Amino acid sequence: MKITKVICAPGRTGFYFDDQRAIKGGAVSDGSAYIGKTMTPGFTAVRQAGESISVMLVLEDGQVAWGDCAAVQYSGAGGRDPLFLAKDFIPVIQKHVAPLLVGAEANDFRGLCKKVESVEIDGGHLHTAIRYGVSQAILDAVAKANKEMMCEVVAREYGCTLTESMIPIFTQSGDSRYDNADKMIIKQAAVLPHALINNVETKLGKKGELLLEYVAWLRDRIIKLRSSEDYRPTLHIDVYGTIGAAFGDDNFEGMADYMAELEKAAKPFKLRIEGPMDMEGREPQMKALAKLTKMLDDRGIGVELVADEWCNTLEDIRYFADNKAGHMIQIKTPDLGGVNNTVEAVLYCKEKGVGAYQGGTCNETDRSAHVCVHLAMATKPVQILAKPGMGVDEGYMTVYNEMQRILALRGAK
Repeated sequence: MKITKVICAPGRTGFYFDDQRAIKGGAVSDGSAYIGKTMTPGFTAVRQAGESISVMLVLEDGQVAWGDCAAVQYSGAGGRDPLFLAKDFIPVIQKHVAPLLVGAEANDFRGLCKKVESVEIDGGHLHTAIRYGVSQAILDAVAKANKEMMCEVVAREYGCTLTESMIPIFTQSGDSRYDNADKMIIKQAAVLPHALINNVETKLGKKGELLLEYVAWLRDRIIKLRSSEDYRPTLHIDVYGTIGAAFGDDNFEGMADYMAELEKAAKPFKLRIEGPMDMEGREPQMKALAKLTKMLDDRGIGVELVADEWCNTLEDIRYFADNKAGHMIQIKTPDLGGVNNTVEAVLYCKEKGVGAYQGGTCNETDRSAHVCVHLAMATKPVQILAKPGMGVDEGYMTVYNEMQRILALRGAK
């Protein structure tokens, strides 16, 4: 089944593009907006509407396969590709991707993705968001051509066995860490609440006291609102390096002592801490995270550490996994480019005995979330992020319902 045409449509995402440099530089929150001067090339406001591009592949029989190009909230920061605006990148897709795909047989997901990954423009690769969306469309095209579900294509081409149960869904609260926690508990989210602990003084506490209070509140809130004792979610909190900032990035004993306090506050629930320190570089981050991971294990502290900062690409993920830098690694799907790289990242983490968290960003679309569910159902990561958006209900519904549809269709076969 040949691909006969490539069509692009501009779209919106489930959140926003935020100029991280400007926010760190003092831009002030004003309602849902930020007031201040932009500092990252391409931005016309510190916060602006998130944009996507739907890439549609028309097949010989008239079927249309599609995927959504999307980039993370903090585009253009931390070494990432520049701000992803539809008007700038639709012409790039039409010029450099369409000729590669038109006339190609939709029979080899991995092979077609590799062709797209290999395209070079001025000595560099295609924008990660383009590779992300085009690879989704390729996966859908191969599935439609072979009358399979997308998860079945992944399982067949990578030698996986499809899961027969739900993958735990991780929900993120944004700054509404109290009200949104209630939504998560009512819906019985398996992993919660992210909590966005990105400031020492206002969210962590200079001695970690504010986060300790929050974890204790969250524990009690779950026990109060849950309908059954069988509901025992994992607590997963992203601290954006603030523990290291408060206790000292090289004070591993101090950080470990604090982890032990957090573990006690979370009981009887399991606790994960994402990004305990930020060492401002890949190599020092890997070494620090590996050292703290080993220290927690040696001391019998049951908190699991999650790698995120400075672990963005497939190469980074392999590097952190090889060195046991964290008990779990977030695989931030848009940052890896093609979704084939997400598949390989999850499988590599599992091979190395490191937890695979198939993540992403609030700034994606319903379509990219659906495709990511299919990847997870084939590769079976420890957890998958509810996305897009920060409202909890919509992202959780999107991911949960797609999983249930896959399980029902598999069961009917």
